[in-house]
Amino acid sequence: MRITETITYAAPPETVYEMVTDQAFQERKCVEAGAQRHEAAVSAAGDGARVVTKRDLPADDLPDFAKSIVGPTLSVTETYEWAGASGDGGRAGTLTVEVAGAPVAMRSKIRLAPAGGGGSEITIDGDLKASIPLFGGKVEKAAAPAVIDAIRSEQRTGTAWLAERG
Repeated sequence: MRITETITYAAPPETVYEMVTDQAFQERKCVEAGAQRHEAAVSAAGDGARVVTKRDLPADDLPDFAKSIVGPTLSVTETYEWAGASGDGGRAGTLTVEVAGAPVAMRSKIRLAPAGGGGSEITIDGDLKASIPLFGGKVEKAAAPAVIDAIRSEQRTGTAWLAERG
């Protein structure tokens, strides 16, 4: 299932990149998303960065058939691989989201780019796949709202983070 979302921020790409590669921001993002437990790690990767978060989220909002696959807790690992900056301060990279104990993953291309008014946007364009015979499409449709909500939650956290520091 294709998922394309754009997060907009009222800050230039350099500032947004500093935020998304800040471990404290990543930890706050996990807490504000309702994680029962989380870990965040940020490391340099050439001219870019690797950001990995692991979080346990309640599976309460999933349909019963999906809960039977993942259990009462959804353990999600999110890995961003950011490349070096381009001339306009933008960056490209990849985002992988995996669910522990379930054959569900999203593999995406990401792009941080300047936007109008001195702001920037992060575009996430990827495929959510559930490798489950007969039920894969149903699981993808059940998981998609949670993935989209996580992206939108990150935007809310990022907007507040930038406002507090601006």
